[in-house]
Amino acid sequence: MSTYIKSFLLALVLGTVVASYAQSVVAVEKVTITVSDLDSAVDFYTQVLDFQKAGEYALNAETTRRLFGFSNTHVTTRIAKLNLGNELIELMEFSGLAKGRQIPQDSRSNDLWFQHIAIVVSDMDRAYDRVYDAKVAHVSTSPQTLPAYIPAAAGITAFYFRDPDGHNLELIHYPKGKGNPKWQNNLDGRLFLGIDHTAIGIDDTGRGLAFYHQLLKLQVAGNSENHGTEQEHLNQVFGARLLITGLHVTKGFGVEFLDYIAPPGGRPYPADSTPGDLWHWHITFAVTKLAEIRDQLINNGHVVISRGILQLDDKQAILVRDPDGHAILLVES
Repeated sequence: MSTYIKSFLLALVLGTVVASYAQSVVAVEKVTITVSDLDSAVDFYTQVLDFQKAGEYALNAETTRRLFGFSNTHVTTRIAKLNLGNELIELMEFSGLAKGRQIPQDSRSNDLWFQHIAIVVSDMDRAYDRVYDAKVAHVSTSPQTLPAYIPAAAGITAFYFRDPDGHNLELIHYPKGKGNPKWQNNLDGRLFLGIDHTAIGIDDTGRGLAFYHQLLKLQVAGNSENHGTEQEHLNQVFGARLLITGLHVTKGFGVEFLDYIAPPGGRPYPADSTPGDLWHWHITFAVTKLAEIRDQLINNGHVVISRGILQLDDKQAILVRDPDGHAILLVES
């Protein structure tokens, strides 16, 4: 057993005995992605990937300033809601703000700002043809089927690519016996079925579990140590060996850690990031006892982006960062 797996198991055991003051996450509701042009982004997701636009809303300048921590008092937010199956994402564009920084062209999945959503497909060949015809930027050389020497992932086929703003997306196909059983019940013959998880680059699994498992109470669903030629061709990181940890709650899609054992050199999440930068994603978690969680985050030195807890529609909310810099929106359940 590798030292990384031993560390994972130790962290998991510790996570079951460390008390928390809050019940914490009860649902993973959605991910929200900053885009440069909302209308163009909606066109891509709906026309190429079969998302359905479920609506659109705006945040006024005061709410935008407080939620996202901007000093500019004239910035507003326009947000589109998109459904795929039972899952929801949002695409977000700011007005009155200088265009945010683009995702670095040499960005790789061992950089800590990395995040993607895994879009489940019923037929990988047809789905790949769809995105190939749309001339997407490839990350993977082609769809890769993971080998038998990775038992937890054997037989799963995946393909990484980028949307027009450079956000990483994954197509994933689960053979029978793998993944959530709901992905095998495609009674209406859809090609793009839904979102299985969002994956984030992290520096240390134990530290990630302390935040997401011990504090927020997501449950560990499993782990896998991935390596080999297929993994290299999947993410274009030569010599890749990574520990993957899946977490979930009873409602919503999963959260997946990507902890690179090798190679070294993954870059940190930029400390001066703002939600206007195009690498910004945030995951929305519905939680109980929001004020208590906020206090624990502050007491443990975590970054709070929002200017206090604020009201979003009929819910209280606050935007914070995890230990690696990824943004998460906590909303009172």
